[in-house]
Order: sequence, then C-alpha cells, then structure tokens
Amino acid sequence: VQLVESGGGLVEPGGSLRLSCAASGFTFSYYAMNWHRQAPGKERELVAGISSVGGITNYADSVKGRFTISRDNAKNTVFLQMNSLKPEDTAVYYCVARGRAYVYWGQGTQVTVFS
Repeated sequence: VQLVESGGGLVEPGGSLRLSCAASGFTFSYYAMNWHRQAPGKERELVAGISSVGGITNYADSVKGRFTISRDNAKNTVFLQMNSLKPEDTAVYYCVARGRAYVYWGQGTQVTVFS
C-alpha cells in the first residue's frame, strides 16, 4: 500500500497550492479519503474528507470556502485545492485512506505560507 503526496511548497499569503495524493496497493474506490495536517507544536487535525464515490465532502471550519477536496477514482488520486492561503495553514499535510477495516497514511508534504 502506498499513498504518495505531492504539490506542497512555499507560498505567500493569499496564494494557492494544489496537493495530490497518488494511491496504490488497495482498491481506491472503496475508501473514503481525508486530508489531515499537523503544524509544529500542534495536534494533527482533519482538514477535509471525501466519500468513496465523491458524493459527500466535509471540511474543517478553518478551511471552508478556501479549500476543495476532490478525487479521480479512475486515476486513484485525491486532490486538495487550497486557495487564499494563510500563515496558519502552514503544516505537514497527510493523505489518509479510510476503509471499513484499514486506515492508511501517506508520508506527508510540507506546506509553508510565509509573509
């Protein structure tokens, strides 16, 4: 099983980034997918989630209206479009696959919003 995140980097406040997570080794379409993040000195938090077929999404209040989660089951990939980024969005972002019996985590990608 592999979850490989990409797309992180440095961006100025107000900027945008698009994170991708490529999945392999399991039946991607059976799993709900989440993005979590962890900032230095803080607990890991759920940022956004999407159901297995993409019909249901949910977001942390802190990112509603700015972030959009989506998935392409044909490409086994989940995305997180992040707009209007703020310094408080700085964190390591993790892709998570949640099935009925198993939960898989990616290695994370760093997002840094600096002014």
